[in-house]
Amino acid sequence: MNKFAWLLLLCLGASVVHAQQEATPIKQAIEDWLRAQTRDLPGQVSFEVGGLDRMNRLAPCQAFEVSRPSGAQTWGRTNVLVRCLGGPGWRIYVPVHVRIKTEYLISARPISQGQVLAEDDIATQLGDLSDLPARTLTDIGLAVGKTAAMTIPAGRPLRSDMLKARMVVRQGQSVKVVSRGAGFEVSNEGRALNNAAEGQVVQVRLGNGQVVSGIADHGGNIEINY
Repeated sequence: MNKFAWLLLLCLGASVVHAQQEATPIKQAIEDWLRAQTRDLPGQVSFEVGGLDRMNRLAPCQAFEVSRPSGAQTWGRTNVLVRCLGGPGWRIYVPVHVRIKTEYLISARPISQGQVLAEDDIATQLGDLSDLPARTLTDIGLAVGKTAAMTIPAGRPLRSDMLKARMVVRQGQSVKVVSRGAGFEVSNEGRALNNAAEGQVVQVRLGNGQVVSGIADHGGNIEINY
């Protein structure tokens, strides 16, 4: 092979190397995006970004858009989608591991199914949310006053699916209906046609037979706002 052919092969090899997308700007774009996305999460947040293959065949790009694929979780081991905003227009998935070290809720003692949780039933423990089951609670306000949907052993992380809102209205119960609007407030009595927790919709049959819908408040009254 003559000298010119060798030089041509070397130039082609160099162009292939230079045509590859560098990993550093992609990693930087992902890290910047993750900082913005996790800014309001509780506790101490850290993350790791997976590497980009050094032998990738992606055309070089100068600007990127990072997003979370549909259905991907906020923390733990997941993936982010990186899209090139320039001419090449390629899209790749990059693995990331988001850790959140914070206090989460656990059952301080055994809790029976149907029991309404009080503050004394709940304790906190420090840990990494990415190692815990999905929907683990960190806010005690989301647990106190809720009813246990199952038996919960002591020391078990509390998840939102373990609890259900306490019923403030029962079907067949006599309830007070308060209707409010601009410059007026009217109260009626009626009978609830369904069970409801605070904030849920209740249908009520009034004394004249009319059926109305309103929102149950914490005291079991039904509010209708016009």
